[in-house]
Amino acid sequence: MSETDYQLMELAHGKPVKMWTQGVAVEEDARRQLRNTASMPFIYRHLAVMPDVHLGKGSTIGSVIPTRGAIIPAAVGVDIGCGMMAVRTTLKAADLPDSLARLRSAIEKAVPHGRAPGRRDPGAWSQRTPHHVDDVWKTLSPGFRRLAQKYPKLERTNNYVHLGTLGTGNHFIEVCLDEAGSVWFMLHSGSRGVGNAIGSLFIELAQQDMRRHIANLPDRDLAYFEEGSLHFDDYVEAVGWAQEYARRNREVMMAAVIAAARGVIQQPFGIDEHAVNCHHNYVQKERHFGEEVFVTRKGAVSAQKGQLGIIPGSMGAKSFIVRGLGNPESFCSCSHGAGRAMSRTEARRRFTVADQVKATAHVECRKDAAVIDEIPMAYKDIDAVMAAQRSLVEVVHTLRQVVCVKG
Repeated sequence: MSETDYQLMELAHGKPVKMWTQGVAVEEDARRQLRNTASMPFIYRHLAVMPDVHLGKGSTIGSVIPTRGAIIPAAVGVDIGCGMMAVRTTLKAADLPDSLARLRSAIEKAVPHGRAPGRRDPGAWSQRTPHHVDDVWKTLSPGFRRLAQKYPKLERTNNYVHLGTLGTGNHFIEVCLDEAGSVWFMLHSGSRGVGNAIGSLFIELAQQDMRRHIANLPDRDLAYFEEGSLHFDDYVEAVGWAQEYARRNREVMMAAVIAAARGVIQQPFGIDEHAVNCHHNYVQKERHFGEEVFVTRKGAVSAQKGQLGIIPGSMGAKSFIVRGLGNPESFCSCSHGAGRAMSRTEARRRFTVADQVKATAHVECRKDAAVIDEIPMAYKDIDAVMAAQRSLVEVVHTLRQVVCVKG
């Protein structure tokens, strides 16, 4: 497969759209969103579309949006800094306990997760936060205080009490085996309640700032901040802070997972020094084609030449540790997962608990009605997704999960 193996969608008004989607279905609503985003006047060169592409809010999930002089907050979204972390251990499959249920239970106790109606949030620290959470919050607190002084609404968010917690939906913690039988720990989460509040606040501010022009946008969620405008610098600072929070959140959780596993697994073990910790919902300044531009990856991972990344499959399917090939046409990016093939509502309508039990027979995990929307069949075929991006990444390790904790 050549470096230019993408499908080109040329538009009468707007920049071209380059799509690494060969052999993968792309819904028409997603194509419409891509055309809308590509029509914005500040798009740089072209949009790059990953094979896990599907309909999102405002902008399409699985898209790489390079911009000059402007950022679209809704393209970054509200799960700012959401991403993956994985570590390889010195354990082998035979070292795992006979009862994987005990291992799953230990991880569930170590990391707050989920959501429930009522005042108590099971996804937050309810009593005292652990000392290691306190220590990390001390490094994040000064930046948060600066933001909260300008935007007091942020004070009333789950910030400190969500640090080191998983969340809900498609966020997860897994124990996996690679092709050599080595044991990995892998998790997926972002900036939690405080990141959601920051994203929602600035999306609303962008729409307010553009209220005289909003009717001229193809979608109100494409409201943007221009460089030099009232809220631009504040947004860049806030999104940068949320991305750092997300990265540290994953590190805190991973430490808790490792400690929990050591309490259950009798065999002493160490951790490979090459941990992978990567965002897939974020914006940062990068250099491409000789120019400094903002690159928003909405459901996409940086795949600079030699850079390690993580592409998870669905609950019950394979996942991959990959190495970037530095393909310039994709703005050095790759997919962030398999990508949904249908909505959560459609998955719940189409599948049953029996289907979920069958699809996850090889995984120690929840198998109840509340997680049917995460059934593997609700996602695209991960093998097709990987085949479509062979010019973007190479596979380093193939993982299969044996334990999965869902938010």
